[in-house]
Formats: sequence, structure tokens, C-alpha cells
Amino acid sequence: MQREVVARGLEAVLLFDPENIFWLTGYQTLGYFSFQAMLVPREGLPTLVTRTENAELADALPTIGEVFRIEASDDPVVVLCGHIPFSGRVGLETSSRYLSVQNYRKMMRTVPLDFEDFDGVIEARRRAKVPAEIDRMRLAAGTVEAGMRAALSTVRAGATDNDVAAALYQGSIAAGSEFVSMPPMVLSGRRTGYCYAPWRRKVIERGDVVVIEGAGCVDRYHAMMARTAVVGPPTDEQAEAAEALIALLETAVAAIRPGITTGEVDLICRETMDMYDVEPLLDSRTGYGIGIGFPPNWAEGHIYSIRPQESTTLRENMTFHLVPTVFREDFGMVIGDSVRVTSNGCEVLTHFPRGLAVID
Repeated sequence: MQREVVARGLEAVLLFDPENIFWLTGYQTLGYFSFQAMLVPREGLPTLVTRTENAELADALPTIGEVFRIEASDDPVVVLCGHIPFSGRVGLETSSRYLSVQNYRKMMRTVPLDFEDFDGVIEARRRAKVPAEIDRMRLAAGTVEAGMRAALSTVRAGATDNDVAAALYQGSIAAGSEFVSMPPMVLSGRRTGYCYAPWRRKVIERGDVVVIEGAGCVDRYHAMMARTAVVGPPTDEQAEAAEALIALLETAVAAIRPGITTGEVDLICRETMDMYDVEPLLDSRTGYGIGIGFPPNWAEGHIYSIRPQESTTLRENMTFHLVPTVFREDFGMVIGDSVRVTSNGCEVLTHFPRGLAVID
């Protein structure tokens, strides 16, 4: 990245996105993020400005030079600006959700620098994963498989969606997952038609559809999976919806390969859905990029997604969560898997039966 800094004639780049900071430090855990910034100079190691609670961990990393601490009583922007030793042009991540408008304006008033956008440069390099990243995602996939197995074993009439969510968390964490970067989705009954609503103590009844979407996380790398169950025999409409979603998922897996664009994959899937009498995807995307995740999101969908008119060309070791989804008035369904683009096709990272789980 420093070559890019030099090529653009910048003195340094100021980063706020924890995913990019994490990636640049070599997949090292940097603690929780309330305010944290990294200054990457033209030469030498980067400087980190972080809360005192995170400083000891940062000091131990060989990929970071100086670490400047923000005490609880400090104004973090004042501390940051006091440690920017440059004049002239500095690149700035303006798209990070961790840089508030208020803090941005305060920086503009405090330091006499010419800031210019430096968005998307690191993200472009993060698209194709290296083997160490893929290894972490395979481990994360194993943890979400364990969580899903525990969650589905908890589904029954009389249980609550909280019971299922607790089993999902317990199973994945016991299998080695760290905290995931957003809450999983556990819904039952008519609430499954509300899209991504959280669980909230609803008692599961016979005839209910139960939707479970969860993730596992290893060294901040995530893998996700979604499955759907029904308590009692499914209706014809429910069975047909599940069949369509499985067909769409398998179509996406078969279509993914290097050289095809994400928009082309999405189009192939939508053409497949024309054979089924279901509302496809609620005008949503077929899948989204995955990898590093920090709160409030476990995905890399802001870097690339499989959706209409998306023109990203697939390359080996790009990774996605495929999430075929149907929402009806009285129920919704999701059946999804995490995948990797291989040298000539697609590898499914999550291994779990895809069929509609029928709970007696």
C-alpha cells in the first residue's frame, strides 16, 4: 500500500476502518473499536492511535511502530491530530463508518492538511483471500455448522426463539467461534416474513416456519450459513418455496467460476427462479462478499456483492455468502451457504443438509 501512497504523491494515509487496519497488521486482533486510527507513512511502520485499553496489545505487534494512547478523559480527535507529523497532502478513508461527520469536521478545523479521498484502495486488495485467510474461514465454517446443528435440535413446539438462538450461540462458541460481528437471525411463525427481525421470546407453535441464519468467527474471519425448519408437515407452498431456494443456491454454486461477473451470476439465478412460482429474493442480492468482520457487520458486502448490474469479475479465492431468500405474507425462508471461488469453479465451505428440516 505504501507504493500507492508514493504514487499518489501523498505524505501518508489515515485509516479508520478496523477491517483495513486489521488486514494491514497481518490478521492480528486489535481489541474493541470505539475510536482507533492508523497513520501509514510513505516509509516505515504505521502509527496507531488507540484507547489505552488496547495499547498494550498493539505495542506487542511487530507490524505497528509507535502507539499513542487515548485516555478516557481525552478528546480522541485532539490526540490524533497532535500526532500527525506531516504537512501537505494526506489520504483519508472517508467511507468508514468509524469516522463520524462530527470527528471529520473537527479534524478539518484542527490540522492544516490537504486531505483527499483514499477509498477502496485497500478493499480492492482484500477481495481475493490468501491461503491463511481461507484457512480461518474454513475453521469458522466448522463452528457455524456446530451452532446450526445445536439450534435445529432445539426447535420444537413449546420452545422459544430465544432457546434456539441460545443453542446457536452455545454450539458455535463451544466449537471455537469468537464473538460474531452482528446478531444472528432466529425467527419463527409469521415473524419469518418480516425479513431480518431479531428473536424476541416468541413461543414456537406447531405449523411454524423457523428461520436460522448464523455465523462462526475465527480471528475475525467469518463464515455464514442459513437454514429453515418447519414444525409439523410443511404446506405445499412451504415445500415449493424451499425447493426453489435450494435450486437457486445450487444454481449459484454451479455458475460461480473465475472470469464471470457477479452480475452475470445473479442473472443466471434469476432466470432459474422464473421456473418457480415464488417471489425471488425480494429484489435483494443473491450473495455478498465475506471475510473480515467487525461490529456492526459480519460481511464484506460493501466491497462486492452478487446482485443485478454488479460488474465485479470473479477471481480465485473470492468468498461469498449465498443467501437465496423468499418472504411471503405469512412466512419467510432462507437457505444459504458460504463459498469460495476456486481456480475452475466453486468450493462450498459450509457443509450441512440443505433440505427443509421437518420437525415432528
